[in-house]
Amino acid sequence: MSIEKKYVQIVSELTDIAKKRTREERYTALGFTSNLDLLCDFSTEKLSSLLEQYLPNGKLEEMKAAKLITCIEELLETMVFFCRSGIGGEVDITGTEVMKDTFRWTNGMGGTGVQAAMALQRIGCPSLVHLTDDSGEVCKLLDLPGIYVASSEGKLIGTKAVKQTQEQEVHAIVQFRKGDVIRLGEQEVTIPTSNRLILTKITVNETVPFYKPFFDYIADEGRHVSSYVLSSFNCLQQKKVLADRLQKAKESIMAYHRANPAGVVFFEDAHYHNKEIREMCMNQLYPEVDIVSLNEEELAYTLESYGMELDLEDAESLVRGIEALRKKFSMKKGMIVHTKDFSAYIGERLDTDIEAGLICGNLLATAKAMNGWYGTMEQIEALLQYPLSEKGMAFRKRAAEASWGQDVIIVPTRYVDRPPYTIGLGDSFVAGVQMCF
Repeated sequence: MSIEKKYVQIVSELTDIAKKRTREERYTALGFTSNLDLLCDFSTEKLSSLLEQYLPNGKLEEMKAAKLITCIEELLETMVFFCRSGIGGEVDITGTEVMKDTFRWTNGMGGTGVQAAMALQRIGCPSLVHLTDDSGEVCKLLDLPGIYVASSEGKLIGTKAVKQTQEQEVHAIVQFRKGDVIRLGEQEVTIPTSNRLILTKITVNETVPFYKPFFDYIADEGRHVSSYVLSSFNCLQQKKVLADRLQKAKESIMAYHRANPAGVVFFEDAHYHNKEIREMCMNQLYPEVDIVSLNEEELAYTLESYGMELDLEDAESLVRGIEALRKKFSMKKGMIVHTKDFSAYIGERLDTDIEAGLICGNLLATAKAMNGWYGTMEQIEALLQYPLSEKGMAFRKRAAEASWGQDVIIVPTRYVDRPPYTIGLGDSFVAGVQMCF
């Protein structure tokens, strides 16, 4: 079957798959952090106006990102730097008062696990989430049919019944779009790539407190958990705290596999601010989980840190790099890399259709990119009108014809050159992949 036909088939089956999972009480368990996102109504016109007001003598090409944003001038310069470079990233901010007189901000959900839960809920799939920020605002956003937390009695309940125990954490999200122009006097800068900047004020996720009932449910009722997604260890900066969380996570993985030997443990890796933290996570988690997933920037950075170069324009380079990591860390099954042009699985054959999972992941991520919120079935069906990425198709063809492509599955995305939104795409991708487990 051609990949185009398989996309059509998967879209036609999604609703029935979701209904079956609900009927069979099969949940995806999603950890570990949550926070309140403030979503910025960003425009380069407004940014240009603010620059004229606060930095009339500034030089756009010389503006740098602050290490810690303490005032509106540092905020504006940081925005210009990320827009000008077309890169994504995170910068700490002293508090939301710095942003008060800039753009309009609206509430959204932050955290890989909870965002994935919302993406799954939108297409009718149930999930179990682990909360760190359990504030009223977060629980209100998650108060939807099919999103559950574990109670201290071992039951699944909605977030409406949760009583806040942790301090709220706020992240501010700024999305910028390829081709938009920033102006200051006679100066102009064109944004080269759509991406996002995250402004963080860390509170509860400095320690990522683990909620015991979540882990108890997975250990006791693991037969109902089709896959177990780990994420967010990159939030931790204290090695002692990280070591404790990693040990508990490994114990939870073992308990899950005892309860459900066929269950899949899926680790969505991330960007790390600290090399030692990254190495601790990789050394302890990569050999323990079934599948490691990350984006191309994270893959390139990881390979570079081990003296390996990645050519993102060469399919063989990508596969060879992942194979080197699989060997180095004695990974159990395989790795997934997701990009704007394709997603790929490199590893052992699985007892499931991972290609279908990659298609679902691509669809949910692209729906989020096009609509700014988690995609409905109607919005996902509409994506079939978009062409498959030429780069993704070329990579798929190259792998199919090459000797090194035997254990490689590459799925091109429905390509969108200038996505209006860039937040939560990886989280939505993770959600979609879980549909095949």
